[in-house]
Amino acid sequence: MCKLFISAEPQLWESTTRSLRIDGMVTSVRLETFFWSVLEDIAGRDGMNVVQLITRLHHESIDAGHDLGNFTSFLRVCCGRYLALQLSGHVPVDRRIPISSLPPEAVFKREKGRLPHDERGLREH
Repeated sequence: MCKLFISAEPQLWESTTRSLRIDGMVTSVRLETFFWSVLEDIAGRDGMNVVQLITRLHHESIDAGHDLGNFTSFLRVCCGRYLALQLSGHVPVDRRIPISSLPPEAVFKREKGRLPHDERGLREH
C-alpha cells in the first residue's frame, strides 16, 4: 500500500514559497508543489491565476468570519476538499466547468453525512 505514496515523485512534496500581494500587503505562502498544482487547477477552472484565487479565498474567508491564523493550512484543506469533492462526484472532473457555476448549497446537501469523521460512515476492520 505505502509504495503508492513513498514511490511518488519527490518533487511533489518539495516546498516552494511564493510572494503575493493581498490588498497592497506583501505576504508569502509556502506550500508543497502538489498543493500549488491543485490550486492552479482550481484557479484555471474559473479563469484566474493562483494569486487571484488565493486573494479571493482570503477575502471570502474574512467575509465569512473565519480566523485565518494559519492560512496555509486553510489552503491545503481547500485543495484536499476540492479533490475529495471531485472523487465523490460532487464537483465535476471536467475542468471546463467553472467552480463558480456550481451551487454550493446543492453540493452541501448532497455531501451531508459523508464526512470522514461521521460515525455512520466508519467501519470496523
